[in-house]
Amino acid sequence: MAAASSAGSEGAKRPFLLHLEAYLARRDGVDKLLKIMRYTSKLLISSQHLVANTNPAVVARLREFEASVGTSRKAFRLGKFVQDLNALRGSSSNFSSKEGILELIAYGGEGIYYFVEQFIWLAKAGLIDKRYSKKLQKLSAWAEFIGYFGSVSLKALEILALLDQETKIIDGFRKKSEGGEKELPADLAKQLHKLQAKRFMKALSLIQDFADSLLSLSDILDERGVLANPSLLAFSGLVSALISAHKNWLSS
Repeated sequence: MAAASSAGSEGAKRPFLLHLEAYLARRDGVDKLLKIMRYTSKLLISSQHLVANTNPAVVARLREFEASVGTSRKAFRLGKFVQDLNALRGSSSNFSSKEGILELIAYGGEGIYYFVEQFIWLAKAGLIDKRYSKKLQKLSAWAEFIGYFGSVSLKALEILALLDQETKIIDGFRKKSEGGEKELPADLAKQLHKLQAKRFMKALSLIQDFADSLLSLSDILDERGVLANPSLLAFSGLVSALISAHKNWLSS
């Protein structure tokens, strides 16, 4: 996340159109824009009862557009599971530790999810018999939810670790100053600022993963109970899309 912040500061100096070109050249950049479009459409569809004299033709077009964008996103993420395999291969974590186990769950679950999503797309495209779609979607939802469980837990631990580092810096300064100097030295202030910025980005990522986990849990439960509310699901998806688009913009 620190790298994303530095990339964002560099991106801020670039002309907007050059930054936008770099953003749209990335697969994740386009994917997140499609995600914003999809869940904005879902939110509008779920809110149609709030608007008097809603044109049924407009709602039908929104439904068709939302479904088309959803299928396009699946096609756009072909082969993305390799990213998770490489993340596990390149990880320096000890997989027998708590953090290592959570990392394995997070990347493993997400990797399986992206792998299965390819077959769901092939079923929607007509290459695979559509009777397998429901089982594939259930498997995909479970893998995604398990992955988000690991990711949310891991990020919560990382946030606590960052808070601990910030506390140590402040407490250490207070002990050394012994009531004399009241302001942090420039080097410590800069270090503290970097930790706070990193913690903020981790918190955003946690919120994003939690919002996405609600969507996968809804698929597991077949949209029953509280998660049957289409407005809640659409809002969760839109929040996740906006956060991930923001993160990708900073790092592009």
